[in-house]
Amino acid sequence: MQHERAPRPLPLFLEMVRRLGESDPETARKALKGLAVYEQAERVAGHRKRPIAAQHKGVCLREIGGSGAAVILVPSLINPPHILDLDDDVSLGKAIAGMGRRALLVDWGDARKRRDLNVGDHVEQLLVPLLRGLGEPAALVGYCLGGTMAIAAANLTQVERVATLAAPWHFSRYPEASRTSLQDLWRGSAEAAARFQLLPMEVLQAAFWSLDPTRTASKFAKFADADPAGDEARRFVTLEDWANDGEPLPLPAARELMEDFFGADDPGKGQWCVGGETITDELSVPVLHCTATSDRITPGETAASGEHRSIAAGHVGMIVGSARGVLHEALGDFLAPCR
Repeated sequence: MQHERAPRPLPLFLEMVRRLGESDPETARKALKGLAVYEQAERVAGHRKRPIAAQHKGVCLREIGGSGAAVILVPSLINPPHILDLDDDVSLGKAIAGMGRRALLVDWGDARKRRDLNVGDHVEQLLVPLLRGLGEPAALVGYCLGGTMAIAAANLTQVERVATLAAPWHFSRYPEASRTSLQDLWRGSAEAAARFQLLPMEVLQAAFWSLDPTRTASKFAKFADADPAGDEARRFVTLEDWANDGEPLPLPAARELMEDFFGADDPGKGQWCVGGETITDELSVPVLHCTATSDRITPGETAASGEHRSIAAGHVGMIVGSARGVLHEALGDFLAPCR
């Protein structure tokens, strides 16, 4: 089966390619070729849906497998959760299930059912009740904004330990140009988002691209030369479809993320309040923060306080790329019962 699924929003992508063409016309030409190959690539059936182990108000825990003490994988509110359980060959959840643990993945579900919740509300009203329903403290492994939320959850309920993967906490440590770009994008989108009480995925994707526009065009240029029938091309298409897909962000969550996090750095300043509690990254349980050396979306210096492990990879590559084995080893050591 074939269908078109171009990067969104396409005008921004084309503008990035146009600007790149002023200094590097060959890469710009190949980026457009790569875009055409991506649009025409064959897709397999949609990603698998794991069985539901527990649910609360439309949010559920999906059973990945394994046995033993539970490890809850907490994805970001942005992009679908299956990046943490991509396929049989590339699955962080499956790797954790092989560590003598029971792996469960949070699926945030339909954003329209959560349109009145900010980021902290998602933690207090959805994630924490699911954790308490397990009956015993679980380990949390949070990716990107999911890691920020995992730290907040550990402030509100008892957990065994917390690992974050490419997760921001000190938002003031982002490059000033990145913060300014995000604020400009938010100001230009807030009025339209307010009409629907949701911030569309297209705007969020534009925000990500604004953090590293050259890399976005360059990766499509590289894809232009890939064997379309090979595993590398198949995974590129799968990942780009994931990156260009996902639920919109509830307006209160978008406002808190853009204004209170990126704008005011409430978490980093110790001023983020959730459920009447001031949230801190100084936890009383073991913590591990895994960062990626080439991460432009969440630079390593933005991570929370605690033990750090730096991995030579990018924001997504650390999870699904060739460096994932290093991540699995680090998590295996961290999640070992004797720690």
